[in-house]
Amino acid sequence: MLVRLLYASHAVADCPGNAIEAIVAKARSFNPSHGITGILCYGDGVFLQALEGSRQMVNELYGHILRDARHERIELLDYEEISERRFAGWTMGRVDLSKLNTTVVLKYAEQPRLNPYTLSGKAALALLEELMATASIIGRA
Repeated sequence: MLVRLLYASHAVADCPGNAIEAIVAKARSFNPSHGITGILCYGDGVFLQALEGSRQMVNELYGHILRDARHERIELLDYEEISERRFAGWTMGRVDLSKLNTTVVLKYAEQPRLNPYTLSGKAALALLEELMATASIIGRA
């Protein structure tokens, strides 16, 4: 059984500047052997991430994220059983939100600066799908 999990979080205040690279590198080494795919969006200290894979592995990974000292205010935005992956091509794709056209964000959000805590799970997924369609995601597996 496949599931998709979307969550938002904030980077802790003393999170080192290279934390994004470390998170992505760890994901790219861990995820393939555990059948996990996904996208990590980041900018202004905020993370929006989608994880896809088996229910067991996605839940185990989310539990690890909840205990990760680099994140705070972790909030589950959406969790659902899925029949197919939307982000199968990425062991962990990434999007630097500071490089996005604000009209893309404004299409789904209340303000042009992304605050994932104000998005519904469906709007967050739609935003990620648009980022995929517009080739804003880098780091294909």
